[in-house]
Amino acid sequence: MPTVRYFAAAEDAVGRDEESRDETTLGELRRAVAAEHPELGGILPRCAVLVGGERVADDTALAATDVVDVLPPFAGG
Repeated sequence: MPTVRYFAAAEDAVGRDEESRDETTLGELRRAVAAEHPELGGILPRCAVLVGGERVADDTALAATDVVDVLPPFAGG
């Protein structure tokens, strides 16, 4: 099962910093976490969602060993 790690506001919206998921593509995962966590659904379109540290298309297949990071935009710099 892929592991999803949530950071900053995404972690606050979900109520945890990581979870294991069953979805097989990134698009399925995005839709599922947005449906399960409505507060996350509001910010997810603005988040960087990385698989193995890279941006990939929603039709990308997810392997059991993949790590998906959900990174909201950060202020400052």
